[in-house]
Amino acid sequence: MQLNGLITTLPKELKLLIGIFLVVLSMGFFTGLLFVGETSSANPNGIEAHYLGNENDENATVMHFKKSEREMLTLVHNHILSMSIIFFLLGSLVSITKLNKKLKLFLMLEPFLSVVLTFGGLYLLWCGWLWMTYIVMFSGVLMTATFTASVVIVLKQLLQKK
Repeated sequence: MQLNGLITTLPKELKLLIGIFLVVLSMGFFTGLLFVGETSSANPNGIEAHYLGNENDENATVMHFKKSEREMLTLVHNHILSMSIIFFLLGSLVSITKLNKKLKLFLMLEPFLSVVLTFGGLYLLWCGWLWMTYIVMFSGVLMTATFTASVVIVLKQLLQKK
């Protein structure tokens, strides 16, 4: 079965469903990023303070306490499961676009690595591996970039005629 470019041959109703799904999914994804920006300042010190606490910092404007193991396991579990489903669905849609095979494979598989590095990295950061902050930031940026690129590519190709 030839998948490359199949997206342009889908019926209009299915294209509309996929398009609306991607818009709503993107709203949820980027709202999550806004939340990250609000809770951790999206910088190394903010990330560390959010998960490890900052009760020893007398200059802190917002007090954070170290997350419990239960909180961390819940966060890691929920995000890895939900993001795996999101990226499986998005990767399935990317698989039927017309793209270079290597780029397509990268967009389909990279987000899974980033999910593991981002949320596994947060757990390791919580365990005391402070250098994981930089891995978490890099993998989070890469995950967001691949999500955005995949959505734009799929939406663009949904609008193309057969």
